[in-house]
Amino acid sequence: MAFQRSSGILLHPTSLPGPHGIGDLGDAAYRFIDFLIETKQQLWQVLPLGPTGYGDSPYQCFSAFAGNSLLISLDRLQIAGYLHESDLSDVPDFPQQKVDYSWVINYKTKKLRLAFQRFKANIEHNTEFQSFEQQARWLEDFALFMALKEHHNGRPWVEWPKNLVRRDPEAIRLARNELAEAILYQKFLQWAFFSQWRELKQAANNSGIQIIGDIPIFVAHDSADVWANPDLFYLDENGNPTIVAGVPPDYFSATGQRWGNPLYRWDVMAQRGYRWWIDRFRSMLELVDIIRIDHFRGFEAYWAIPAEEETAVKGEWVKGPGAPFFEAILNAIEGDELPLIAENLGVITPEVEALRTQFNLPGMRILVFAFSSGPDNPFLPHNYDANTVVYTGTHDNETVVGWFFRKDTTGTTEDPSQLEGERNYARQYAKVLVDEEIHWDLIRLALSSVANTALIPLQDVLGLDNSARMNYPSSLGGNWQWRYAESQINDEIKRRLRELTEVYGRAPNKNNHQ
Repeated sequence: MAFQRSSGILLHPTSLPGPHGIGDLGDAAYRFIDFLIETKQQLWQVLPLGPTGYGDSPYQCFSAFAGNSLLISLDRLQIAGYLHESDLSDVPDFPQQKVDYSWVINYKTKKLRLAFQRFKANIEHNTEFQSFEQQARWLEDFALFMALKEHHNGRPWVEWPKNLVRRDPEAIRLARNELAEAILYQKFLQWAFFSQWRELKQAANNSGIQIIGDIPIFVAHDSADVWANPDLFYLDENGNPTIVAGVPPDYFSATGQRWGNPLYRWDVMAQRGYRWWIDRFRSMLELVDIIRIDHFRGFEAYWAIPAEEETAVKGEWVKGPGAPFFEAILNAIEGDELPLIAENLGVITPEVEALRTQFNLPGMRILVFAFSSGPDNPFLPHNYDANTVVYTGTHDNETVVGWFFRKDTTGTTEDPSQLEGERNYARQYAKVLVDEEIHWDLIRLALSSVANTALIPLQDVLGLDNSARMNYPSSLGGNWQWRYAESQINDEIKRRLRELTEVYGRAPNKNNHQ
């Protein structure tokens, strides 16, 4: 895909402001689109939109196809008649700049169940719901999975009765009958999410904003995907993974990252023409305009860790599906090229880059990684080619301000002197005059680079420190919580971002249309 010269903002919808404890698809999302338009941005990148499970991580979802019901706007449900004004008169005093997930889940679930009761009263005449129910091929398995999970007090599916673990046809038939109401509730949530998301996406597209979505290469073990398709994964006779995903020790962690996702049986997937993946890409392209493939290098080779290992130190590289996989996807989905971005971070080999180049996929460059090894560092802008997506940082990174001013190197492979050397090189390279302006200096580096696409986390636009960091890889608790307040986006920030975007030819209808 020929990416035009453009820029945008990385912001997950949970980070939007609003009264109900978590960002949602309501008015604040539309005002964020207005901010993108006003500052001449053309892209909005989000994280995976699926229903979050363990640790509230969008990279550990109960489904690779479903949407996160916590993002449903209660205000939009009220406008649609499924909630009354009085139903939303008891909003708790939620924290405004972080998500308290347990509190939010408790509150929103009560309101969503109330909306469901009103929805049921007119379900026979709801042709939009009926159409959605028929078209979403993944919906039956997901709705049953979630109903069963609720019925078994949230326990992982491997702890359910054996006949349900094995998906015995008679057990499944009985469950569908006994849990019909709970299954319908799950379908309602998905219909509400997808309806609101598509309306938001249409508004963005109508204003010249494209949405970049995120496909994690792996899925959560406790998911409808694995439960419904156990033969596609390396599992034992009880349904537990035998080998799991992760990455070896690196910049983020001295013991690597043990993600714990079950690994695919790529041979079985290939025999079936990669049908599950084709369905996944098709579903994703209904929700977003461009797809970022998380951990792209895993399609060339992936780090396989024995499931009994507690860290990612003991693992091995195993060959992935490679070019035949992408050829199958390309042949199955209409269009000459897929709108994909390859997240090619980590231990990248010539084989990984050859695979990316073969399909002309732009790779990623992260500026906070650029200053550690001198002028040959591939993350420095003078080493880019145009088919690149440059970020100041991602959801897994420190903020620019947090990185620049941090003293502690605990948990990384750096020592304090290395960190100070990075800062000094950054000052020299970016011509930093005032340290407190470092985030604007790196934003300028990104926008001025030859990379066709530049993406800036909103935290860096706002100049926030690591208290606004989205995720600490390999850590539990405190992640995915950050939210901004609308008062933080002031006129001066808008002016500076718009000016830099225009000066470096990334504004719409300027020098970027080829």
